[in-house]
Amino acid sequence: MYQLLKPLLFQFAPENIHHVVTSLLKNGNRVPGVAYIQKSIFQLEDPRLEREVFGLKFKNPVGLGAGFDKNATLVEELSHLGFGFIEIGTVTPLPQPGNDQPRMFRLPQDEALINRMGFNNEGADVAATRLKFLKRKGLIIGGNIGKNKVTPNEEAVNDYVKAFDALFDVVDYFVVNVSSPNTPGLRELQEKGPLKNILNTLQERNNKNGASRPILLKIAPDLTNDQLDDIVEIVTETKIAGVIATNTTISRENLQSPAALTSETGGLSGKPLTKRSTEVIRYIATKSNKAFPIIGVGGIHSAQDALDKLDAGASLVQIYTGFIYEGPLLVKKINQALLKRIQEGESA
Repeated sequence: MYQLLKPLLFQFAPENIHHVVTSLLKNGNRVPGVAYIQKSIFQLEDPRLEREVFGLKFKNPVGLGAGFDKNATLVEELSHLGFGFIEIGTVTPLPQPGNDQPRMFRLPQDEALINRMGFNNEGADVAATRLKFLKRKGLIIGGNIGKNKVTPNEEAVNDYVKAFDALFDVVDYFVVNVSSPNTPGLRELQEKGPLKNILNTLQERNNKNGASRPILLKIAPDLTNDQLDDIVEIVTETKIAGVIATNTTISRENLQSPAALTSETGGLSGKPLTKRSTEVIRYIATKSNKAFPIIGVGGIHSAQDALDKLDAGASLVQIYTGFIYEGPLLVKKINQALLKRIQEGESA
């Protein structure tokens, strides 16, 4: 059904249709019986799909990446579509409108998106209030945090602390986002000095009433091997829980879409990122001797793409652009493929 509707949906600007679809999802779930129907179509429940990673128990290893539900308005509705976990954000301490529109561009020939949203969100306190009253039902929720655009890099650590404190009681894990290309200067925080400062500071605060939260670092696919070596060293030294590989790329290599589209600034996601994100996962897993978990994201458009990332060393995977191009059944297809592999292993 989604593939029949996709040509119509793709006639509209990406950001506009996103708001339409999410509104339909929100309002549709208010109709009695709709949630039950969605669960029966999209969810695959099987204890063999469960994963325990950085101390948390996931119903299945397929999550929704940050960016789709920036303000935690759709967590319950999205959970009906079969996700094992949902990551909200990127959330900043103060609300901000993000960059000027248009700021998202669809590249159908490449099955990709370019976005320069700029951390548009309603602020950490608003997201925290919504999550406080959410019926979780075992769903794992991640909080992706960033700095406000107006905050200078030398004060960035304060923004991460504020967002961390605001969300601490309502999320299960945190993701430190220093790898988005859409906030000026943000990627400079991936350098050793500022990054260690942010992570060490958060770790020092990571205890409240005897509880702590896993902290993960989301990295760019554009890092060199030397920079990836630094990431492994930093994760090990700061003792954070793991890495999310990868964010969007600033590369425009081997694209088939018209130059008018590919020349747009912003982060590229989707199929062109499939190979590189898997390479980064494999490199980090090998270099660290699998010393910490990795969540694999980037260009997952099929069950095989997800299996490749798991085989490369990821413990969990996330989708976003593939969700848009392939539709909500992609989650179930990945879990079905994983379950089939498990069953084949059991019978071998």
